[in-house]
Amino acid sequence: MSKSLHDQTLALAGVFQAANLVQQIANNGSCNESSLETCLRSLFASDPASTLDVYGGELADIREGLITLSTVMSEQKKQQDIEVLRYVLNLIQLESKLNQNKDMLEVIGSRIDQARHTASHFGYVHSNLVSNLASVYADTISTFRLRIQVSGNPSLLQRDENAAKVRALLLAGIRSAVLWRQTGGRRWQLVLSRRKVVQHARELAEQANRPFDN
Repeated sequence: MSKSLHDQTLALAGVFQAANLVQQIANNGSCNESSLETCLRSLFASDPASTLDVYGGELADIREGLITLSTVMSEQKKQQDIEVLRYVLNLIQLESKLNQNKDMLEVIGSRIDQARHTASHFGYVHSNLVSNLASVYADTISTFRLRIQVSGNPSLLQRDENAAKVRALLLAGIRSAVLWRQTGGRRWQLVLSRRKVVQHARELAEQANRPFDN
């Protein structure tokens, strides 16, 4: 796996995209379905040819994460930005703990593999698959002492379908955090290399917005 700034930025954008969607669901009860599909599909990318392939191979698929990354890491002015950043930092911390627990990693890998049939049969955003992935998160990562406290509208978070989407997205965020570490991402870079990461994320988001020229 390449350990370039490019790959690290894409992987970190995956974490930010999942965190941003969690924030949207918690406060609005909905999120961009295409971005949701990208996050959940990334869980099944077991042998990608590149970092971008984890997210579908197109920059447009991870554009929401790139924009969120560049906005949150450069400004952090809005309450929602602070919440998203907290989720991102918690996901990175949880991934670090998960990386030390090989038994749990095996369980998660096995259960995601078992869910492939559901994904291929129903699609990545079907409620059956979302519930399946949510239960994987609840049975494994939720057992750590460090737990992500999701802020938002209690009445929205109490709905089963929203709670399931939040847990499935947190699992996807962990997957991107794994990828970020594999590409050389480290927590100190969030401070010391912040400007470089933000600038590259902006460049990639602009590329994703351009029409394809043949």
